[in-house]
Amino acid sequence: MEKTQRHRAEILQVLGKASAPATSARIARELERAGYQLSERTVRLYLSQMDGDGLTVSRGRRGHVISDRGLAELRAAPHLASVAFLSAKIDQMTFNMSFDLATRTGTVVVNLTLVEREELANGTDEICGVFAKGFAMGSRIALLAPGETLGSLAIPSDRIGFCTVCSITMNGVLLKHGVPTNSRFGGLLELSDGRPLRFVEAILYEGTTIDPLEIFSRSGMTNYRGALQTGNGLIGASFRELPADSRELVLNMNDRLIAVGLGGLLEIGWPGQALLGQSVTHGRLGVVIAGGLNPIAILDELGHRVESRALAGLLDYHRLFPYDELPRALKAL
Repeated sequence: MEKTQRHRAEILQVLGKASAPATSARIARELERAGYQLSERTVRLYLSQMDGDGLTVSRGRRGHVISDRGLAELRAAPHLASVAFLSAKIDQMTFNMSFDLATRTGTVVVNLTLVEREELANGTDEICGVFAKGFAMGSRIALLAPGETLGSLAIPSDRIGFCTVCSITMNGVLLKHGVPTNSRFGGLLELSDGRPLRFVEAILYEGTTIDPLEIFSRSGMTNYRGALQTGNGLIGASFRELPADSRELVLNMNDRLIAVGLGGLLEIGWPGQALLGQSVTHGRLGVVIAGGLNPIAILDELGHRVESRALAGLLDYHRLFPYDELPRALKAL
């Protein structure tokens, strides 16, 4: 019964946001994008039941709309909506990105930060410093002007959209070359003399709806300034597992990704051996990848007012430019 109520609430949410009747196929696609797994046939069965209960109304081949009763139920019982854990969104974004390493074309997964122009300009040196030290995912960024959109997010008139490459982009590239990735957790990585030492905090992707680095940044738990000034600090990173036999291929792929500004591998282990104190599943090897939000997260640490969203959407690779061009690009925006 709880599962049925949850799925009905998910469908009502889709219909509640729709501006026109929606078919079962469209509803299934929207649910899939949000990380929910319901087949078109299952959606049709639920819609038939919900029509009978007066929650939805059939418009024939055009699809269904939510009824007044359905809207009332959705408002009265928001707790019925299911939670899309980050692991599901990671898988979906990995599958949907289209970047082709050979042609250097297609879309990549990016993070988005909304920041005031002045604050971004004042933090340019620190942002570039994170990139220069190799603590970032790749070496490319993008700026979105007020009024532009990324996914479902619009850039407000008083902010600029600052995009960094999300580390999930590496998952997508590896998948297209036959290497599946198991994203285990995001955490705070302790650095000693500029080298990864151990994870001091970790949040499993299967147990959170918010990117771990967003949580750590907002909580004031990072230490990017220490990492930049002395090599001793705490930065965002993720821990993933790859097939044991993929090590040489992954190293080669990382070199190619670095060449196009998308590399972010900090450490790679050996099959079945622990990495930075983290155990690895038999038949796999561990890798540590820099957090995509690291460059902008330092502004949080410095007290600037920013709003970041990991895995915000897909952006064409050609919108990206080298991080050291940020001052010029900011003036031109």
